[in-house]
Amino acid sequence: MTKVLRLGHRAGRDDRISTHVGLTARQWGADEIVFAGERDVNMLESQRDIIHRWGGKTEVRYTEEWKEEIRDFEGLKVHLTMYGEKIDDKIDQLEEEIEDRNLLVVVGAEKVPRWVYKNVDYNISVGNQPHSEIAALAVFLDRVKGLKEDFEDADIEVEPSQDRKLTRKKQK
Repeated sequence: MTKVLRLGHRAGRDDRISTHVGLTARQWGADEIVFAGERDVNMLESQRDIIHRWGGKTEVRYTEEWKEEIRDFEGLKVHLTMYGEKIDDKIDQLEEEIEDRNLLVVVGAEKVPRWVYKNVDYNISVGNQPHSEIAALAVFLDRVKGLKEDFEDADIEVEPSQDRKLTRKKQK
């Protein structure tokens, strides 16, 4: 099981970024995406609508108790931060530890509290320069999990081509 916890969502300011965190988590096979910060019903419904139309079984929810999400999680806990240890230096160890274990990936919006750094197994960076949490999540999940190509129950799917046959409705 893979869970992504998005900390510090700010309604109105982070809608697009948080939506893209959710899209990225889903595309790389997250089973659950949990948003913390300001409750944003529209953003949550947008996430659910995407999953409904494009398929998959990813659960989306909001919590005020983000510390409990981390504290109570049974499995490997990884916080993605540009201040962390380089993924290239830790990838073999991470892959070994992730095998047959649940995975929690924590990404922040605003400044992440020190508590997070102290209560995860790893603080990992995909680069030690400023970058997007979306990029960090995509790189990390691609390295440790790989891209998920097929989603169950999709109403829409992309038909890859050079002439931009973007989508088609699946016959049900």
